Amino acid sequence: MFRSRSKDEQAATAKVTADQPQQPRDPQAPKGRPTPKRSDSQSQRRARAHTPTNRKDATKAQREARRADLARQREALANGDERYLPARDKGPVRRFARDYVDSRWCVAEFFLPMAVVILVLTMIRVPSIQSIALLLWLVIIVLIVLDSALIWFRLSKRLQEKFPNENLKGVKAYAVMRTLQMRRLRLPKPQVKRGQRP
Repeated sequence: MFRSRSKDEQAATAKVTADQPQQPRDPQAPKGRPTPKRSDSQSQRRARAHTPTNRKDATKAQREARRADLARQREALANGDERYLPARDKGPVRRFARDYVDSRWCVAEFFLPMAVVILVLTMIRVPSIQSIALLLWLVIIVLIVLDSALIWFRLSKRLQEKFPNENLKGVKAYAVMRTLQMRRLRLPKPQVKRGQRP
């Protein structure tokens, strides 16, 4: 087991290595790696040439890259392009939740206009009108809570049916928060019409 190799084995090994042609190798080239093509080395040189050398240029390049990314994100939010959406809006589950909310009328989307009306009514110094305004506040808040709960449970059921193996954490809250925005101010822009079920 630990004996030295026989002379026949040593001769066979020497013969195999002698049969292989000896290629002269550049002493600067790393062992086992072929020389890179000229086009590859030139492109690498160009890439290194465009790398900023000082901190000010590097910061400026980062700022420009960030601006380009934000511009792409804004465009994606306007037209619904999945590739450039922010992380919170990406994926088929979030898209389904958005489409589910955008396809129906929600009480919460009328909160801001109603709040303005109620605020104007409370400024009128007539006690009966002020009591109506307070009652309207109560009614609108109760309706929003009921509608949000209804959306929460119905969407939960639909998500379980459609995406049984997906991570659904935070999707229902995402959908309910979307209902609080007026339809034309929602981002990403709605991709379905009202009544068009996803």
